[in-house]
Amino acid sequence: MNPARSPRHTLALPFLIATVLALPARSGGPALYVSNEVDNTVAVISPQTNSVVATIVVGRRPRGLAASPDRRTVYVALGQDDALGVIDVASGKMTRTIPAGRDPELVVLSPDGKVAYVSNEEIAHASAIDLAAGKILFSTPVGVEPEGVGLSRDGKKLYVTAETNNTVSVVDTKTGQVLHTLHVGENPRTVAFTPDGSRGWVSAEAGGNVTLIDVATDSVLGQFPIRDGKTKPVRIAFSPDGRLAYLTEGAAASVSVVDVARQAVIDSIRVGRRPWGIALSADGKRLYTADGRSNTVSVIDTEVRKVIMAIPVGDRPNDLLYLP
Repeated sequence: MNPARSPRHTLALPFLIATVLALPARSGGPALYVSNEVDNTVAVISPQTNSVVATIVVGRRPRGLAASPDRRTVYVALGQDDALGVIDVASGKMTRTIPAGRDPELVVLSPDGKVAYVSNEEIAHASAIDLAAGKILFSTPVGVEPEGVGLSRDGKKLYVTAETNNTVSVVDTKTGQVLHTLHVGENPRTVAFTPDGSRGWVSAEAGGNVTLIDVATDSVLGQFPIRDGKTKPVRIAFSPDGRLAYLTEGAAASVSVVDVARQAVIDSIRVGRRPWGIALSADGKRLYTADGRSNTVSVIDTEVRKVIMAIPVGDRPNDLLYLP
């Protein structure tokens, strides 16, 4: 959903050059980035210490996060600035902004890192942005209230969920043309791909289910419920071996653990209130959730499937990005 936007204006200097409020964001080793939607910051967590090591002031309403293939740059969608914020990982500073169309929500990068694709929630478009040139390559109408964005492994197709239309638009990434419109569960939030890239999973928040898409044919293979269908699944992360999927469930304050082969929930993990974003460590041993109403990030041991720590972050954490 999109709350009322504050008046549009030209970005002020503090939002063009980010201010770091703590230690340097990157000093070697993995890092977890957290977008704090209300206080307009990105927090950086050290997975080694499970503590916030930096807080970077970005721009208005930061949500989606994505990293360049070389892991030197993090991009954050700034919904009320109509831009992508560009964070230099080494210095921990936001160095510039790039126009991204009206109200960008989530973001994904092309395999070569040259193009960013965003869902423009307010105008029901999906846009492609040339990151080097800082210009929009195309802006394509999709379903109403687009949110989730995902790329096929070869980078040729963009998948965009639409909350109001209950659809996924399949967009040609070169031409911007909509190739297919697939009907999925009610209020689709996220599209995520199995590690082998062959299947897309679409979470339906109001529908309480997941729709499976065959990426080769862009056809719907089926649908299965998440527990009782009332837990409101949002975002999805797959284990490195592809055997398990983890889904945040905002209404239930939990994460469902799904056996991918059986398409069945095998466990549930209690976390903070309104879990939204989700991320896994590279080895799959730690799972993280952004708990939007608790203002924390839950750290889960995936072997015992329990929360081992809740890390305080900023106001209304939304998305998570794990950099190995």
